[in-house]
Amino acid sequence: MAKTTDSTPNNAATRLIYGFHAVSAKLRHAPDSVLEIHLSADRKDARVKKFVVQAEAAGVRMLYCEGDKLDAMVGTRRHQGVVAKVDATRRDIKLADVLDSLEENALILVLDGVQDPHNLGACLRVADAAGAHAVVAPKDRAVGLNATAVKVASGAADTVPYITVTNLARALREMQEAGVWVVGAAGEAEKSLYGIDQKGPVAWVLGAEGDGLRRLTRETCDELARIPMHGSVESLNVSVASGVCLFEARRQRG
Repeated sequence: MAKTTDSTPNNAATRLIYGFHAVSAKLRHAPDSVLEIHLSADRKDARVKKFVVQAEAAGVRMLYCEGDKLDAMVGTRRHQGVVAKVDATRRDIKLADVLDSLEENALILVLDGVQDPHNLGACLRVADAAGAHAVVAPKDRAVGLNATAVKVASGAADTVPYITVTNLARALREMQEAGVWVVGAAGEAEKSLYGIDQKGPVAWVLGAEGDGLRRLTRETCDELARIPMHGSVESLNVSVASGVCLFEARRQRG
């Protein structure tokens, strides 16, 4: 769970973020907002060495400590051995920064106008669990990452980069130009999500509660797919649907 304190010299609010994806993205986009990094003294693998080079190049102070101290700092063992104290007033991460920093095929969740903060928080938790590299959403006609969404996310708001964009269709085209296959979830689609090859870079686009995908969003997607429904209900909650789509991608990737 993210924590906030006023202990920095300039009295600016700070928070803790953890995990390689979240901290690396912050270092790329806003290195001056990273005040210090706490790194597990036990990790000496290649991933950590590469990360240290990135942090040192950004001029960020590095503090080495035992894993149990990191556990206590963030209230979980899922920090991957890296915790950063950052300026809480600066949260922006650009889509290009995430796309440029990927070392594996992209897995991105795009939310087209989700209005309920509980659903947004749950989607962030699902994205974290599935190892998604980012959650993308429009700045307008969407709930935004408010306190309720952050609380429901249970720490995932600080482990999964949350990117807000002015023009969602343009962001989808940016992903396509980077080689990401954009799939929209639509109940009326002919193809099942299980019939789509998701081994390569994929972005799943899910619509708002009740309304589904907007017209321009739908038209921008490379293809549409449905989640097969075998009961009496016609649709799933957006966070549940996100989980089905993202974990199918993970299943195919082994």
